[in-house]
Amino acid sequence: MYVVCKKWLCLLAIVSVSISQYSCDNRQQQTDHSEETTSGNVPKITFAEKGVYNFGTITEGDTVEHSFTFVNNGSIPLIINNITASCGCTTPEWPREPIAPGAKSFIRVRFNSRGKQGEQHKTVSIFANTDPAITDLQFRVMVKPKYTVADSTQKPVS
Repeated sequence: MYVVCKKWLCLLAIVSVSISQYSCDNRQQQTDHSEETTSGNVPKITFAEKGVYNFGTITEGDTVEHSFTFVNNGSIPLIINNITASCGCTTPEWPREPIAPGAKSFIRVRFNSRGKQGEQHKTVSIFANTDPAITDLQFRVMVKPKYTVADSTQKPVS
């Protein structure tokens, strides 16, 4: 009895894997086909600045912000669905209305250094109707510690 059940379980597992593989392949074919038909009709987000933006050195507790300007170099309106930041210390603001082809706009990124020290590397991910669907903005900042009056009166330990 145990051997018969084991054979049926093996057969069932093989059939399940085969069906799931077929459906994965089918989805890939549908995706490839849809990309072929719409490849010329997608927005293209092009930022004025390339690479990682550097805020420089700030003191712990300071807040800095930068506006990343971009152009929609595509042929249809650009729609930003969402933007996420790699931590809660970073707040993005973006246009909620569609950006027409050829139009300029910006994404404002604000970084609050409260509770942070040392070199910080952060990423802001833009989810839009572009290809690829996710575009990353990156920045770095050096946060020096905030010293209080009590800190400056203490003598170094020898």
